[in-house]
Amino acid sequence: MSEDITCTEVKKRLEEGATFHFIDVREEWEHTEKNIGAKCFPLGELPQNLETLGQYKMEEIVVHCNTGPRGNRAKKYLTSQGFTNVRNMLGGITEFLELR
Repeated sequence: MSEDITCTEVKKRLEEGATFHFIDVREEWEHTEKNIGAKCFPLGELPQNLETLGQYKMEEIVVHCNTGPRGNRAKKYLTSQGFTNVRNMLGGITEFLELR
């Protein structure tokens, strides 16, 4: 299983234009309220979106939620489905927004 990633590292990589798939696993309404550029795939809807996400199976995916637990569950689920490089953003969007 891939190692998690800090908010500081994600912010730096986004600023540098690094290539990775950034996924917000919070609910749509949470994503609408606060969005840091990730695509929204709510945790409870990941099974229905496996076909869409499947194109990223061998590529780096960074998942985030509000503070970290849902992101960790998403990482475990996607890894169990054959995704090879899923990382959870530790601290979630809450910590990320404190960096600004």
